[in-house]
Amino acid sequence: MATGNYKPQPAKHDSRVFLYDTTLRDGSQRKGISYSLEDKLKITRLLDSLGVPYIEGGWPGSNPKDLEYFQRMRQSPPKNSKIVAFGATRRVGVKVEDDSNLQALLDSYTPAVTLVGKTWPLHVEQVLKTNLEENLRMIADSVGYMKQKGKEVIYDAEHFFDAYRANPEYAISCLKAAQEAGADWLVLCDTNGSSLPEQIAEAVADASAQVSARYGVHTHNDAELAVANALAAVRAGARQVQGTINGYGERCGNANLISIIPTLQLKMGYTCVATESLKKLTELSRAVSEIANLNPDTHAAYVGSSAFAHKGGIHVAAVEKIAESYEHIDPSIVGNSRQILVSELSGRSNVRMLAADLGIKVYGQELQLLEQIKELESTGFQFENAEGTVELMLRRKDPSYRVPFKLEHIMVVASDRSGAGMNAEAMIKLTVEDELVHTAAEGSGPVHAMDIAMRKALLPHFPCLADVRLADYKVRILDPDNATNATTRVVIEANCFDETWSTVGCSPNIIEASYQALSDSLELYLLRVKEREQQQLKREVVA
Repeated sequence: MATGNYKPQPAKHDSRVFLYDTTLRDGSQRKGISYSLEDKLKITRLLDSLGVPYIEGGWPGSNPKDLEYFQRMRQSPPKNSKIVAFGATRRVGVKVEDDSNLQALLDSYTPAVTLVGKTWPLHVEQVLKTNLEENLRMIADSVGYMKQKGKEVIYDAEHFFDAYRANPEYAISCLKAAQEAGADWLVLCDTNGSSLPEQIAEAVADASAQVSARYGVHTHNDAELAVANALAAVRAGARQVQGTINGYGERCGNANLISIIPTLQLKMGYTCVATESLKKLTELSRAVSEIANLNPDTHAAYVGSSAFAHKGGIHVAAVEKIAESYEHIDPSIVGNSRQILVSELSGRSNVRMLAADLGIKVYGQELQLLEQIKELESTGFQFENAEGTVELMLRRKDPSYRVPFKLEHIMVVASDRSGAGMNAEAMIKLTVEDELVHTAAEGSGPVHAMDIAMRKALLPHFPCLADVRLADYKVRILDPDNATNATTRVVIEANCFDETWSTVGCSPNIIEASYQALSDSLELYLLRVKEREQQQLKREVVA
């Protein structure tokens, strides 16, 4: 059940809200996004799995890739969604049957089409360079033609809210032209993203009073109000919401469906997707960001990795007692999870809850560990992005802990041999399970050489480390005013199959900082493996 200071709303009489996803078209207009055909097909499958009623595939009259997309969709249509082709009303002075854009829509063979038409006299007269009456004919002719061809027609009234503020009579007349021609949906667009929620609500309510139709809304995020405006439209009677995954879109983006869906469903009493599909939202958000080659927004509402992250000691103490005191919903409802951070701002509750999440006993040493963390952070360490190091510190508090390896000596040399370019050599001496091991290795850089040398020493004793990979290496200079004598913080991210963890080192010597992070990374994995083996042995004994 959802948590929070609100009461989940009962389903309304007219509770269904139809989602219309335009990630593949409007979302692709974001600077830096360029979907391949395979990318578009992958996103379509994800949206179909979520149960989105309408998926706008693209503009078939604009490029060959979109044409091929619609051909592929015809061969293998989605199970739960309708594919929609997007286009504009006929051109000025051109008959519908002669308009190449409209013919491309028909050739896409989609069950539904979206026609965007001008609504704002400014656009009609100064962009289209025609008169207001011709624009009304363009709307009616295009909608009517598509209805004759058996299509479900969604009419997007472009710049509707700007038009409504400038000339409400003409804005409404455009809706009437589309409705009388048979449009199935009238979608009111805040194309400039300039409107406020109360303006959206007023215009939707007035349009609904004058023109009987099913209404939708399409909002942009130029004033950071796209989600709020979409919700206001639904309250005023709109039953279709157009948007994109993660709010991708031109300029500042479109309404973010990832935020809209749970807000409508959990807090406002509407139905968008099946209840079990809500758990897919976090995975969907991150999958689409991966396909788009963009980093996920860690602070995104509902689905960001930090959306339910708790750092302050007072907050965590409250969450430990009652989660809803600082969590507006149960994060698992949307497929996310709580994250307890440990830092100099933490209290003992942070340590207890993190240990509980990891299944580690703290043996009453919360305060001692907390003081150690605060002391280290005062010297430059930072643990909120290096949870692996904190986990390792917790595991080292176990009375049965035994160090798996110990550094005795390390030397790293960088050299340029015969002008062949710089390389590095690491010589390392470790005590591994009471055996002194001395190895050396070359690498392209100091850390690379050190990593290889350590593995040469450890793999004969711990072959499981062969599957551990260093995924990322980040360096931060903490006091740049000290120039080459500055303190360096190193964070290493490692992974093994589906496990990922990060560790941190800090020192004025970058080699020492790197060794701290690297050795902690390897030791943590060894302790995890040992714990899993012990648990498996216990299960076998019980069995």
